[in-house]
Amino acid sequence: MKNLQKAGGVSAIIAAATYLLAMGLVVSRLKPMADSTLGFQEYMAFLIANKLLVFLWHFSMYLINGFFLTVLVLAIYERLKDSSPRLAKIGSAFGLIWTAFVFLSGMIVNYGNESLIALYGRNQGQAEALKNALETITIGIDSSDKYLGCLWVGLVSLAAFKNKVFPKTFNVFGLAISAAGLIGTMIPALVSVSYVFGIGAIVWWLAVGIYMLRKQAIE
Repeated sequence: MKNLQKAGGVSAIIAAATYLLAMGLVVSRLKPMADSTLGFQEYMAFLIANKLLVFLWHFSMYLINGFFLTVLVLAIYERLKDSSPRLAKIGSAFGLIWTAFVFLSGMIVNYGNESLIALYGRNQGQAEALKNALETITIGIDSSDKYLGCLWVGLVSLAAFKNKVFPKTFNVFGLAISAAGLIGTMIPALVSVSYVFGIGAIVWWLAVGIYMLRKQAIE
């Protein structure tokens, strides 16, 4: 169990790092990828010119994050299963489904971009339709996995709060960002509220990861 707790702490920090990297890229080098006003041809020209960087961006944000998130879900389950078995099981189930959706998004986006670039060279009209379809699918999946992530963070924070497994401030913060994320994902008009969860998850992962590593060092 000690090795899993250490792995979970490291995984939490790496998961946070993948989000920080993704956010850093989308507000700098890859800013046009998030610009909804960009014309289709300009978008494709940018995508083709930055194909490798875009691939690495998605690979980090989805596939690397998903791997380490899986380890973290299992590590937190091990930490909670004795003191709060029911909440630990239910929360971990949502957490593992979340990771599956994260992997799914990554595969669809990366393989979808490859198909999009290939199709663009043959038929720009069909390529634009494919781009719109990919965006619709990934938005739907990303909203679903955010909902699942909110449920996981909320349930494990509640379990940890009841049994004092993590510091009280961590648990209150986890419950707060979970509530904001759930509101934002369930009510499309309030989608901007859900961003609180995305940013807050970085802080929560870092806090939990550092705590788990320090706790293991003491024990």
